[in-house]
Amino acid sequence: MAIAKAERLMNLALCLLGTRRPLSKRELRESIEAYLEAGSDDSFNRMFERDKDDLRELGLVIETVDSLDGEVGYLARRDSNRLPPITLDAEEAAALGLAAKVWQQARLAGAASGALQKLRAAGLPEDVDPYEAHGALEPRIPVHEAAFEPLMLACRDRRPVVFDYRKATAAHPEPRHVEPWALECWRGHWYLAGWDRDRGAERVFRLSRITGRVRSRGARFTAPVPDVVTVRETVASWAGEIADRSALIRLRSGAGYPLRAKATAVRELGDGWDELEIPYGHGLDAWLVEFGPDVVVLEPAELRADVVDRLRAVAKG
Repeated sequence: MAIAKAERLMNLALCLLGTRRPLSKRELRESIEAYLEAGSDDSFNRMFERDKDDLRELGLVIETVDSLDGEVGYLARRDSNRLPPITLDAEEAAALGLAAKVWQQARLAGAASGALQKLRAAGLPEDVDPYEAHGALEPRIPVHEAAFEPLMLACRDRRPVVFDYRKATAAHPEPRHVEPWALECWRGHWYLAGWDRDRGAERVFRLSRITGRVRSRGARFTAPVPDVVTVRETVASWAGEIADRSALIRLRSGAGYPLRAKATAVRELGDGWDELEIPYGHGLDAWLVEFGPDVVVLEPAELRADVVDRLRAVAKG
């Protein structure tokens, strides 16, 4: 389901559940921003009828009531839409408890604490620690980048942002105008996926390379938001994770542990160098540049040329 539609359905459901009297279509249109932007009455009526049907398919009981002034009103009574009691076994409650404890940000601490209290009431015993229930493994999603919180809010509110971004091959950061879609953590690093307005294409940005403050813009999104944002797949492709060939590199001893972890073969050369065979895919040249003088590409020739070109660009900067 598209993000805009899901938000519209949620707003409609909240209006119908929160009212004490039936609301007419006119009142609902004035209360929900997406309906105000629908344009003509016919467009709004079609959208509203589809949304009402979708909510009913999802299980919401919506009543239709004839009001005194002749208009048809709608409401969703809470007693008709009350969920049955939630019952969780120890493993299910512990798993949800772990999920609630993953986040460590101050902004989310209150919500996580409230979620844990509800889990206790729903079946998580007081004497069961979620960490102990899963072998004392304490999951964390660390966030050290100052850009995380403003980008998280911008993704939620669908607000374009501007920030300075330093590419791995650039000596100085450049401003980027981005419509943010989603944040995702992959292998210990946070990435933002969104629409780069300057380049007119989808891009993925590593948060640790954002410098300075993230500034919000009041304008609306200009590009459609995809239903599924494949952040990990994109980063994996750019990092050479999706590879169909092999590259041969020379790596200084005691350096480049991420490269060693990817290597399919390692041979000691002596004089403080090792020879590694690693998977070769799109973006490997940008990753190798990050290791500077500790890496020398032996083959293939096109990869070596790409790395040399990137290093020259950095030196000129």
